[in-house]
Amino acid sequence: METIDQQMLTGERALFKSRDLFITNSIFADGESPLKESSDISIDSSIFKWKYPLWYCENIQVKNSTVLEMARSGIWYTHHISICDSVIEAPKTFRRSSDIHLEHVNMPNAQETLWNCEDIHLSHVTAKGDYFGMNSEDIRIDDFTLVGNYAFDGAKNVEVRNTKLISKDAFWNCENVTVYDSLIIGEYLGWNSKNITFINCIIESNQGMCYMDHLMIENGKIINTDLAFEYSTVDVTATTIIDSVKNPISGTIKAKDIGELILDDEEIVAANTHYELAKAGETFGV
Repeated sequence: METIDQQMLTGERALFKSRDLFITNSIFADGESPLKESSDISIDSSIFKWKYPLWYCENIQVKNSTVLEMARSGIWYTHHISICDSVIEAPKTFRRSSDIHLEHVNMPNAQETLWNCEDIHLSHVTAKGDYFGMNSEDIRIDDFTLVGNYAFDGAKNVEVRNTKLISKDAFWNCENVTVYDSLIIGEYLGWNSKNITFINCIIESNQGMCYMDHLMIENGKIINTDLAFEYSTVDVTATTIIDSVKNPISGTIKAKDIGELILDDEEIVAANTHYELAKAGETFGV
């Protein structure tokens, strides 16, 4: 394997169609698409300063490196890539890519990141930016913090653990999502989604979890959440008071209490939803 060490790489397609390279202590300066169409590349302690660094690539490993803001739209149509102990400052990273592994990565400017991607693994990742993870599939996440609205719109087959999401309109239009041991803060959570499960989660959401098919909440803390579950089918067990519930279609809601139950749609059969409230001094869940 050839080694490139402590080089300043400039100009368009500086290392176009490279194979079997180890790049270390180097800088990709001005010049678009420096590694386009490359494969079997290992990168360590390097800096990307310009646009489109890794397009149409395969088998890429990146460690201890930095992708600066102008390296935007940086990783598109790329497959089998791992990045660890790095900072990705650029927006619009990862598009139509697959087999993506990010570990100990910080993305402070993650607008429109991870769109239309497959087989994504995030571990110990932080990100800030709207429209994260749109229309992506087969996602596994552990220890993730995201600040940014409209997260995971249209995503499918998602498993999330130990995560903090501060995100309005998170998990819209989704299918097959399970969230464990996480905190979700944001209005209008989960609309138009189906087969969504929250286990041991804290949820705070104005008008959250509406228009959902087969919503399950197990041992949940639902706080400061009103007008919940409108036109949804539900199986909810909350250890807290739910501020208000409005026109669920069917299912079961167990809670410490419901502040206000609103049943004002004549087309909804109220008897199709069963309510069970905790007795004084008791609570549901573990």
